[in-house]
Amino acid sequence: MDVLLTVVVPVYAVEGYLYQCLESIRAGLSPEENASVEVIAVDDASPDACGAMLDAYADRHGDLRVLHLSDNVGLGLARNAGLAEASGKYVWFVDSDDWLPSGSVRAVLERLRETEPDVLLVDHLRVHESGRLQADPSSVLLAGPPDLERLIGVQHTAWNRVMRREFLSKHDLRFPAGWYEDVPFSNPVLIAAERLDVLERVCYHYRVGRFGAITATRSDRHFEAFEQWDRFYAWLDAAGGEPALRVRVFTLMISHLLVVAGNESRVHPRRRRAFFREIAALYRRHRPAGYLPPAGTPGLKHRLVAANSYSMYAALRAGYRVAGLRRRSTQRTPAVSRDIPSPPQRVQTTSIR
Repeated sequence: MDVLLTVVVPVYAVEGYLYQCLESIRAGLSPEENASVEVIAVDDASPDACGAMLDAYADRHGDLRVLHLSDNVGLGLARNAGLAEASGKYVWFVDSDDWLPSGSVRAVLERLRETEPDVLLVDHLRVHESGRLQADPSSVLLAGPPDLERLIGVQHTAWNRVMRREFLSKHDLRFPAGWYEDVPFSNPVLIAAERLDVLERVCYHYRVGRFGAITATRSDRHFEAFEQWDRFYAWLDAAGGEPALRVRVFTLMISHLLVVAGNESRVHPRRRRAFFREIAALYRRHRPAGYLPPAGTPGLKHRLVAANSYSMYAALRAGYRVAGLRRRSTQRTPAVSRDIPSPPQRVQTTSIR
């Protein structure tokens, strides 16, 4: 049977989560469904026992291909390495510290056969270390007929979209090196697609705040986001994006970078001013003609970026943080939402060096 779906799993320093991820991919599949799925794990020169764990898993199960990279190349290039070895008609990038809810792969296979899209978007839940499950704010955009201007606002990650491999080759879409590698890949994927489809079902559990994850690491490497957005705009200029789409992605870009700037787990307070200045410079480089900031508080922040007024931004941010702390001190939120089941617990593993 021809392989319909290749799942590429880049692996780096995730001993405690790896088995849960791998087990979730083929869970519940029939023999026929199993034969139409290929799983490729890419050991990105992981410094822990992940490489040995992958080899042992492949020996036991026989349905996992393992690539061992001699040097650590980072998430984007590790995904590219897996993509180069893929034989499936479609490819799905699944991060090795996340996992797929039961029935996800079956549902994806059925939809791919039914509609044969260039890109299939799927819904996800954010999983906090406390066990709390949370819908992503952008998930509401998945409702309704597939519309690019709306769907471009869905979280720009690689793992929430399943893509036809021939489509990626035709448009030469690959991941760049560096952090925020999703920006110049996941956005062009949607813009270039002629056939977009949405599976409005939670098919992915995204782990938030994991120790060691990029989004939970203070580092100057978060400044690499600016280069990645510039790289995306170079692609967009060559592709000739429509004016309305340019306004939409520009708004999303500034909002995304303001989230990064305000995140204590990413940008050190001493570096926040410099990061804000870079946002303002990017604003000037890519502001579309006739652009008007959005309404409300987001629009106010955009106007402060346009004015390059860090002092006013810092005062506004401090005020909102104080107000937020006061609100939280008077509210009690359950660890797990009542209408969403608790996820499996972290898998404990033994090193097999």
